[in-house]
Amino acid sequence: MRVLIAGASGLIGSALGERLRRDGHEERKLVRREARGDGEFRWDPPSGTIANGAFEGVDAVVNLGGKPLFPGRWSAMRKQELIDSRIEPTEVLSEAVAEHGVGVLVNASAVGYYGNAGSSTVDESAPRGQGFLAELCESWEAATASAGDTRVVNIRTGLVLSAKGGLYRTLRPLFQLCLGGRLGDGRQFMPWIALEDEVGAIVHTLTHDDLSGPVNLTGPGPVTNADFTKAVGHALHRPAPWWVPGIALKTVLGQAGEEMALFGQRAVPAALERSGYEFRHPTLDSALAAA
Repeated sequence: MRVLIAGASGLIGSALGERLRRDGHEERKLVRREARGDGEFRWDPPSGTIANGAFEGVDAVVNLGGKPLFPGRWSAMRKQELIDSRIEPTEVLSEAVAEHGVGVLVNASAVGYYGNAGSSTVDESAPRGQGFLAELCESWEAATASAGDTRVVNIRTGLVLSAKGGLYRTLRPLFQLCLGGRLGDGRQFMPWIALEDEVGAIVHTLTHDDLSGPVNLTGPGPVTNADFTKAVGHALHRPAPWWVPGIALKTVLGQAGEEMALFGQRAVPAALERSGYEFRHPTLDSALAAA
């Protein structure tokens, strides 16, 4: 396949490009800076422009763009930046894939769509939850509406575990210094996924026509924050005795601290499993060992 990727320089995008090349596919990249080499094409979402030839012979587009949700408080300005970095680029790409007859668009989203789901198990049929992140994900997915006849997959990703970036890379030095601990009451669920399975699942969606609409990219066994904390401590052979009160997170980080650290989703990969995807790391211990 010839696959065009937006957000190719991030943690997931870099790993996806490596996997595609290893499997004999051709990777193309959309970049905001000047293009370097034959495989890169400049685009500017605010103006709606994409370099000529970017979609020539392209079989699939993967959109992984968007400013990081964390760290920092979600001021009104910050919220607008998060919205603008997701909605406008997705609309531009959706119109482009329809215009060029691309077969499939895989568009990023997040399990934050489900809000604070408590202990209820949520699959792709669950309704949108409450909160800024839930509303953002809903708008993000709705921005693919102009893709026309292109098959669209909205990947609702959980916490990607990798030593190269993301949550685990942030937590690891704290746990190594014996400063790890649960957040709030520790009962909120954390839907994790190993980076290898995140990438494997994206490739799976590219080649399986039965997958469209929302698809949860999470491991098959979500755990509570308390159990996640114990597992990370065990993997690093360190105690994790500390506790960060929920009120402290809300005071320091505001709405971002509440939704990112205290909201939980017991999200399961129902659509992936129905489609026959086999996880390389089906347990949290395996995913942490790989990280």
